[in-house]
Amino acid sequence: MSTPITRATPRPRARSLTPVTLAIDIGGTGLKASLLKQDGTMLSDRVRVETAYPCAPQAMVDALVDLVKPLESFDRVSVGFPGVVRNGLILSAPHFVTEHGPGTAVDKGLRTQWDQFDLAGALGGAFAAPCRVINDADMQGLDCVQGAGVELVITLGTGMGSSIFQNGHLGPRTELSHHPLFDNITYNDYVGDATRKRIGKKKWNRRVARTIDVLDALYFYDHLFIGGGNARHLTIDLGAKATLIDPNAGILGGIRLWDPHYVES
Repeated sequence: MSTPITRATPRPRARSLTPVTLAIDIGGTGLKASLLKQDGTMLSDRVRVETAYPCAPQAMVDALVDLVKPLESFDRVSVGFPGVVRNGLILSAPHFVTEHGPGTAVDKGLRTQWDQFDLAGALGGAFAAPCRVINDADMQGLDCVQGAGVELVITLGTGMGSSIFQNGHLGPRTELSHHPLFDNITYNDYVGDATRKRIGKKKWNRRVARTIDVLDALYFYDHLFIGGGNARHLTIDLGAKATLIDPNAGILGGIRLWDPHYVES
């Protein structure tokens, strides 16, 4: 028997603001959302709640419905999700298949529930609005890339997300964060939030610098954009080829998710 879908209650707003986009940034530690005007600027203050664990798909949908209740109504929904997403389906959800959050044991039942879960369809039904879902680093990239050459985006948060663009077009999704960087140590292990807290900011910054060198050798990128909640802890000289991006890029990129020049419909 399927779990009933919780639906948001529509609220009136001025016609001059259409179309309004609800942009949601799903993270391993927090869920954030805001409304975007047609020009991509924020229409409302950002709302945020802590991510609760364990987190089954329906629990995530319900949490997001509750999250946006203080906001006015909207026409469409853009969502950034920390995992591999294809056609709105979740192919990997590394944070949310765990028993008590990132770094804890994997729950096989949760892994089964998240595998191929139609998050776009579930949220579209819950919000009674068209919904598009992409990887969260991809969504940040949509806000900041300039459309010139190879542009790499990394996000330093619970783990390390990544996205790549060529001449403004989103490249194929790869889950670089779970790829071994040294021996069996993944990018997430090397520069993730748990490691930053364990080794301290100074050593963590040196690790980020080494990671950037590896990524430059791997991609020969023309520019690197760095975002995520832990970007504020960076003290190293990033050089001329790197730029820190707006902390709200994971929300602001939601407007371009509806532009066919950047993402196929």
